[in-house]
Amino acid sequence: MVIIGVALMAVAVAAAGPNACGKSTLLKALARMLPPAAGSVWLDDREITEYAPKEVARRLGLLPQNPSAPEGIIVSDLVARGRYPHQNLLRQWTSTDEQAVIEAMTAANVTDLADRTIDQLSGGQRQRVWIAMALAQQTPLLLLDEPTTYLDIAHQVEVLNLARRLHRGGRTVVAVLHELNLAFRYATHLIVMKEGEIVTTGSTADVVSTELIEEVFGLPNAIITDPLSGSPLVVPRIDEE
Repeated sequence: MVIIGVALMAVAVAAAGPNACGKSTLLKALARMLPPAAGSVWLDDREITEYAPKEVARRLGLLPQNPSAPEGIIVSDLVARGRYPHQNLLRQWTSTDEQAVIEAMTAANVTDLADRTIDQLSGGQRQRVWIAMALAQQTPLLLLDEPTTYLDIAHQVEVLNLARRLHRGGRTVVAVLHELNLAFRYATHLIVMKEGEIVTTGSTADVVSTELIEEVFGLPNAIITDPLSGSPLVVPRIDEE
């Protein structure tokens, strides 16, 4: 059973593991996009299947790994789609929605792209626009599937700094990350996976070890302390032969 206690705690969780180990599948199960093979997923105090789809979307935002958008849509309109869960026949677009879009675009640093079409953007710019759309939902729980894909190192740090600010502001953030050292720096809690199974979970300090990295990734390594953050830093061992 996987239980997400959004009302009980705000954590920054990173799911790490080799390619095709099941990280994205886990996130999709948490978002109710895939049924779990066994057990159940709970959101707050209820099984997630008991919620209406829009209610889930008001509580849980998801940035998928390969999102798609209608051809020719402009950035501001795409970000505004994040407000869809808050709309109904009795509640149409309001100044609250407009402000949420402005704040999301500012946080994701895409305000200057507002009038451009999505197909005019680079991969990194598109990724930040998708993050803005997820932020516009204003959900207490945010699931990010490889949010740093296509981003250079500066924008990777920018996005993860944003995720940390959201966490410190009270949101639960769950992210799938391939950059181990960034995951170790930003996450308060790790889920380490291999071949569809969770190998271990816990705080970064308690979980990360040379033995774990070699077992999960098959990578001979040494663990040192990051001189800036104090988090574990994986240094691959080089085969000199």
